[in-house]
Amino acid sequence: MAQTASDLSTDASVEIAAALNQALAETVVTTMLAQNFHWNVTGMSFGPLHELFQMIYEDHFTGQDDLAERVRAIGETAEGKLAVHLERSKVTEGDAHAEDREMIRHLAEAQETIGATLAGLSELAAKHGDVRTEDLAIERGRAHDKFAWMLRAHLN
Repeated sequence: MAQTASDLSTDASVEIAAALNQALAETVVTTMLAQNFHWNVTGMSFGPLHELFQMIYEDHFTGQDDLAERVRAIGETAEGKLAVHLERSKVTEGDAHAEDREMIRHLAEAQETIGATLAGLSELAAKHGDVRTEDLAIERGRAHDKFAWMLRAHLN
């Protein structure tokens, strides 16, 4: 079992870093998605949605940093190019002109996508005995599950 980042094999570090960079890409795209919707939401639910979208992008901005720093801690390179994040991400950009319910649906799906990616990262980290990455993936996954629930509650 790897006790520290330096205990990971090179192959394990590369594999885990790839999964971390996937989660990072999806988090970066979703951060911008939430910010886009924060800026452009209109209608009777403007106030609460404007605040919720801000809460999401602020959380995700911190999450980006945590994921990127973990990539660096295991000795690999954190991807920093927006074009690469957009290409790699399973989350897509959103339409600033979308109706509020479509914004909510899109952002909820993004949360679920990142949650699934983080679950895979957690399993991979556990397989290699990387408990710190596993813990980070679980912690971030919990945040995305909560945001998915909060967003879906608006659609019921």
